[in-house]
Amino acid sequence: MCLFTLILSLFFCLDCTGKRPGKSAFYVSPRGNDAWSGKLPEPDKRGTDGPFATLVRARDAVRELKKTAPLPEGGVTVFIRGGVYELTETFALGTEDAGSEKAPVTWRASPGEEVRLIGGKYLDGFRRTDDPEIMNRIDEAYRDSILAVDLAARGITDYGNIDPRGGGRVELFFKGRYMTIARYPNEGWLAIADVPQSGGKVINQGRLEWVIDGIPRGRHFGRFRYDGDRPNRWSKDNEVYTHGYYVYDWSDEYLKIRSIDTIKREVFPEEPHHHYGYQKGARYYFLNVLEELDAPGEFYVDRERGVLYFWPPVTPQNGDVLFPTLEDYMITMNDTAYITVQGIIFEGSRAGAVKISGGSNNVLAGCTFRNLGNDAVILDSGRENGITGSDIYEVSGAGVILSGGDRKTLTPAGNYVVNCDIHHFARVFKTYRPAVNLAGVGNRIAHCLIHDAPHAGIFGGGNDHIIEYNDITLVAQETGDVGAIYLAADWTFCGNIIRYNYLHHIHGPVYLGCMTVYFDLPPSGNTVYGNIFYDLDQGFFTNNGRHNTIENNIFIKCNPSVHINVHPAPGEFVPGGAWRLVEKLEEVDYKNPPYSIRYPFLSDIFRDGDPGMPRGNVIRRNISCGGRFMDLHNKLDFDIVAVKDNYISDPVILWWDHEEKVKGERSYDVYNSGDPKITVILEKNGNVVSRADPGFVDMEHEDFRLREDAPAHKIRFEPIPFGDIGLLNDEYRTSLPERRR
Repeated sequence: MCLFTLILSLFFCLDCTGKRPGKSAFYVSPRGNDAWSGKLPEPDKRGTDGPFATLVRARDAVRELKKTAPLPEGGVTVFIRGGVYELTETFALGTEDAGSEKAPVTWRASPGEEVRLIGGKYLDGFRRTDDPEIMNRIDEAYRDSILAVDLAARGITDYGNIDPRGGGRVELFFKGRYMTIARYPNEGWLAIADVPQSGGKVINQGRLEWVIDGIPRGRHFGRFRYDGDRPNRWSKDNEVYTHGYYVYDWSDEYLKIRSIDTIKREVFPEEPHHHYGYQKGARYYFLNVLEELDAPGEFYVDRERGVLYFWPPVTPQNGDVLFPTLEDYMITMNDTAYITVQGIIFEGSRAGAVKISGGSNNVLAGCTFRNLGNDAVILDSGRENGITGSDIYEVSGAGVILSGGDRKTLTPAGNYVVNCDIHHFARVFKTYRPAVNLAGVGNRIAHCLIHDAPHAGIFGGGNDHIIEYNDITLVAQETGDVGAIYLAADWTFCGNIIRYNYLHHIHGPVYLGCMTVYFDLPPSGNTVYGNIFYDLDQGFFTNNGRHNTIENNIFIKCNPSVHINVHPAPGEFVPGGAWRLVEKLEEVDYKNPPYSIRYPFLSDIFRDGDPGMPRGNVIRRNISCGGRFMDLHNKLDFDIVAVKDNYISDPVILWWDHEEKVKGERSYDVYNSGDPKITVILEKNGNVVSRADPGFVDMEHEDFRLREDAPAHKIRFEPIPFGDIGLLNDEYRTSLPERRR
């Protein structure tokens, strides 16, 4: 071995802290060869030995090492040298690849080098097309801007789907950003002009209790109407789709269009139709139309010819255009233990990046997940598995699916998502694909920055989770009736703690907006403590939830800060309800231990009258200013909802709603600051109702510490650890992004 190679070998046996990674190390490199030993970081001078070429060969080497003897103390590290590694199939790790506490297995990027695992192909060789049949379908003004590349000639014959429900979706990324399937309009939405109420059989009867313009919401006969004459210019060779929120602002879907009647201006989607039907005025757009390839960033795949047509934002260079092809996860880890994957960039798969199922003490550390066609990371069951110090962005679905723990025994998993920057997620699957989808028992989401998304930031349920020290902003940008932190559909989602989070600048643009911390029908027995709610639609909201404690929070510019509602759905609180609320109680045997001991209030649900009544909620020692303090349903009062020791300096103190007159519309009794009636009621319970500023150090610049002379000290408000909220510098994250707002 030459001296230079020896020095390199010694260098790469040190990690970024200067410590040895263990007594054994292997190397993988684009310059490697699977016939070599894998013990050298570079090929030797004679070209007879050096690193491996593939992850699979390195995995086999670790297995061979384990067969000869237990792994040495300190474990084994596989160093992956800088470069691009194309995966054409899943890299699978199993029980035989596990490490141990004293001898872990680490797969990591070599220090200071960029390692990219891709599940697709980089495209080059773009040219202007001279096919008159294609060019005649495109507006003459745009023809010179559109480039073509032959996918079939590059070995790509599976072009993906338009509707993501059918599997891997066709995607294109340019310089790491999502490109758009040619659509109309280029931005924004069309509105359904009408939903004809005749012709053949009723496909969907609609929501009979919610009638709009004399029609049950969502009722249709298999078609809807559009305005204008744009489809007149489209060839019948297109496979046209629509994407939209066809009834509700929290339910979107892609639909393949069977036919368009350009005389009657009617669109006929293929079955299955949207679950909720179609509604006049609802939002949608058309996509996958070659004639609409008329703006930078749009593309279209001609499936018959195997040609991609693309209007690049700028002239493409090598490595700019990525076309995903891999249909499965890039790495799977099944029942492994003590495996770390560190410092790797995952991109360009039609599925996600990593799925960890079962096992324990596996961690994804300091990685980047981007340009992925589904949920980026799945942490499914197991214990003490997690992701830390990583970035997730420009992904079709959720950032992380986090589960684990036994809900019947309330055994915690201890799985986690920590110190991650998760943003621009749910790019294709717009609703119910949050930054973190939470389930199970005893998992943790902490110190994450979550921002820029159409729907929820954290969604799901379960028991005894901790959601803490997160900075969440600019979510719910496309939807309504949504939460930034959203637990839903189960009385037994209990024991969760939401504390020390900064939730700010969140406004849903459509009906109902965003209920920032949202316990919807009807999670109960949870704690919301020490959070800052700033510049929001609504702060805390519950439909029918019980025994939740909202304590020691700061609410600023919220309308309202707290909303306790009785959702008028008595059919949900009996056996057979659509949300199976009663059945979910029985499934965890709620009348017996451990539920009867941990959450004894669940046994009272059917003993105290109306099971839909949100009893036992406590609103205590909060500061609220600059908006509206509280909304209460007409069935509620301050005997049912305990409102104690709060500092209230909002211009409006309370909206107390009347019975609903028309579905979706309510009238309220409004109590403004200074109203003697409401002031007397609140002050009897230790609340301070004042027009004085609570006494923040600098509210304009978001310094919400209380001055020593702050009036809000009267309620014995406990300090919030502001400096600990959000992303932290650590060994995996050495710099922080700019603040989002």
